[in-house]
Amino acid sequence: MKKRVIAIYPGTFDPLTNGHIDLVNRAKDLFDHVVVAIAKSDRKNPLFSLDDRVALAQASLAGIDKVSVEGFSGLLAEFAVQKQATVLLRGVRTVADFEYESQLAEINRSLNVGLESVLLTPRGELAHISSTIVRDVAAHGGDASKFVHPSVAQALNLKFQAKL
Repeated sequence: MKKRVIAIYPGTFDPLTNGHIDLVNRAKDLFDHVVVAIAKSDRKNPLFSLDDRVALAQASLAGIDKVSVEGFSGLLAEFAVQKQATVLLRGVRTVADFEYESQLAEINRSLNVGLESVLLTPRGELAHISSTIVRDVAAHGGDASKFVHPSVAQALNLKFQAKL
């Protein structure tokens, strides 16, 4: 019997973007199951709470088979053990991303010997999108809707209208 390959796609996802959704859609065809693991990450001072980020990701990924969304805190390598995951999925857009992800892959492999990292690049038209840029566009009154799922665009609009 073939062993199920579970991949974890970790991140802060503050918020989840169309680039992230693209990677999830591609990953679900490569692995038996993909867990989108949303890090609590208080040190990054996220715009949205962990519960809100989980809910927004669930709404954005609804209807995509073989995918689940969970929040987590603590070491990613330990979360992978809990989920019986053997693969970490990471997106890379730049050489700087690659260098950073290479370091993380080595650390995670040293903490969990059976954990391999798989790096995917975004489709060309999505390579420029990042959560930081999406937040900046929305914070300055720009239309972020072409970069995110409609539920995320609505949440961004509400968040920044409340701050005005």
